[in-house]
Amino acid sequence: MTYEEVMRSLEEMGTEQTKKTYLRHGAQEPFFGVKIGDMKKLVKTVKKDQDLALSLYESGNHDAMYLAGLTVNPRTMTKERLQDWVRKAYWHALAEYTVAGVAAESPYAHELAVEWIESPDEIIAACGWNVYANYVSMAPDEELDLEEIRGLLERVRRTIHSERNRVRYVMNNFVISVGAYYDALRVEAKDTAEEVGKVHVDVGNTACKVPMAYDYIRKIEESGRAGIKKKTCIC
Repeated sequence: MTYEEVMRSLEEMGTEQTKKTYLRHGAQEPFFGVKIGDMKKLVKTVKKDQDLALSLYESGNHDAMYLAGLTVNPRTMTKERLQDWVRKAYWHALAEYTVAGVAAESPYAHELAVEWIESPDEIIAACGWNVYANYVSMAPDEELDLEEIRGLLERVRRTIHSERNRVRYVMNNFVISVGAYYDALRVEAKDTAEEVGKVHVDVGNTACKVPMAYDYIRKIEESGRAGIKKKTCIC
């Protein structure tokens, strides 16, 4: 498929109802309002053409940018291109899911996570925390820096309630990820989650809720899935 053909297909898949839902969550024009499940019908085709995937992200259209994240090969992404992608992620879904997923599976996952967490830009900082959370969920335990992650848990404990809105949300996700996927710090993650308690995030006019990290980790433990690593975080 050509770029034009993919964009026409996305336009045909879009619905006004889905567009209204995305707008309530913070999406901005231009976009068509394509459900992720419908979008995945194009994944196999676009994956065969990496230049096409990259062009889709450059379009500035949310649906095309999200599709790019599902289809690009993260192992071939350069650090410079990932930096460009995070700067162009104009709302939280693109930053926290599309860019965070691709960056986490790239060769620069840890490096960029640490760098972006410190950004004064709320969206980039939120992306950084989710890159690290994804990295923890996939990387073998022996490759993880225990003391660094312990320090980040302490940072969450001290600062989460005074952090920026979306950063609070992804900090909470980070605690869940450590508790769910990193055996060595599961107890400390649960202690952090218990002390932090309920995290308040303005999710706008949506039904989204912030999970209670302690309860979430407990459910994963009770299901027998604790410590089982993910094969991918791109979805």
